[in-house]
Amino acid sequence: MADGRGGVSDGRARSRARVAAVAGASVGATTLVGTAAGSLAGAAYFARKVLTPDRRRPDDVVIRAADGRSVTLETNAETVVPGRYGLWTDEGHGHCRIGEVLELDAAAGLVRRELLGVDAGSLGPGPARWNGYYYGAAPDVSLGLPMKYVTYEGELGAMPAWVVAPEGGPGERWAVLVHGRGARREEAVRALPPLLAQGWTCLVPSYRNDEGVPGGDDGRYALGLSEWRDIDAAIAYAVGRGARDVLLGGWSMGGAIALQLLDRSERAGLVSRVVLDGPVVDWGDVLAHHARQHHVPRPVGSLARTMMRQRWGHRLVGVHEGVDLALTDWVRRADELRHRVLLIHSADDEFVPFGPSLALAHARPDLVTFEEWRVARHCKEWNTDPQRWERLVGDFAAG
Repeated sequence: MADGRGGVSDGRARSRARVAAVAGASVGATTLVGTAAGSLAGAAYFARKVLTPDRRRPDDVVIRAADGRSVTLETNAETVVPGRYGLWTDEGHGHCRIGEVLELDAAAGLVRRELLGVDAGSLGPGPARWNGYYYGAAPDVSLGLPMKYVTYEGELGAMPAWVVAPEGGPGERWAVLVHGRGARREEAVRALPPLLAQGWTCLVPSYRNDEGVPGGDDGRYALGLSEWRDIDAAIAYAVGRGARDVLLGGWSMGGAIALQLLDRSERAGLVSRVVLDGPVVDWGDVLAHHARQHHVPRPVGSLARTMMRQRWGHRLVGVHEGVDLALTDWVRRADELRHRVLLIHSADDEFVPFGPSLALAHARPDLVTFEEWRVARHCKEWNTDPQRWERLVGDFAAG
């Protein structure tokens, strides 16, 4: 009996064990599938955030008081940094320029800054939007410079641009100035005085996915891997009007666009020098930085980069062309650089870490002149020390 009951008991025990094992495996598989699906969704979301133009320009500053000499703002990471900046007011219809910090009350969360001028609209308490470009309009309005509003024929159609010539009119030396991701052409206005002083005609073009400009079939950024073709078309426009020597300038992603153009364009031989300000020298490093800032797990960030590149991920990310970040790594590709570069980058850049810029300069000291800034946030080196910035750019443009 005992042997008989023991045998039945052991059989039931083994059966229950098998059921438990199958159930455990099912739960584990469901968890694994759920985790994988969550990682895929997270990676797709992260990739789309990087590649999708953001049309929203929300107010991000609060004006608490204003008089004829100063503006009092609530403090945030931007409003307490030394230098010159702008404020868009009246939902973008107004603009003023502000200067150095006059008084900081950390306990109250308030900072009072110089008021350098009201360019448009009214200035009073209420919401506003920080303007890191300092100037808030085209060169004719911001600097009182004679200029032309032109269009050039890009791959996707007509692209608007500004042309500002030095005294004496356009010559053979043209500077083509490329703004950053999600930025506006006003970003380049700061660079015009030192370039015009050295005789360069300045062309400030737009490129795909700018406001009011064709965005291509997918409406996504390619981080320089397709945008360079629009800037190449802008150079063709300049060549058609007498340009024989080109200075190429770029801020942030504009730097990444410039580097791709130098690598891919048949017109790269016309470029004699390059000025890069806070450039993206390696998009992989930038994405890793933002993944850490937003607590995105490393495997999810890595998967996002794979999805951008691999055909299977294109639909999930929303791109028609693959975005291979390896092609944007100019530290790894340093031996391929062929142009003289003035590279300006702040060690305190919170958006595009300056490590790759420094590494590129170390890899190619024969071509790259590196100028390190401190304190300045992303692409705001001019703001904190305009005299130094304009001297460096003017000297480089004169050579």
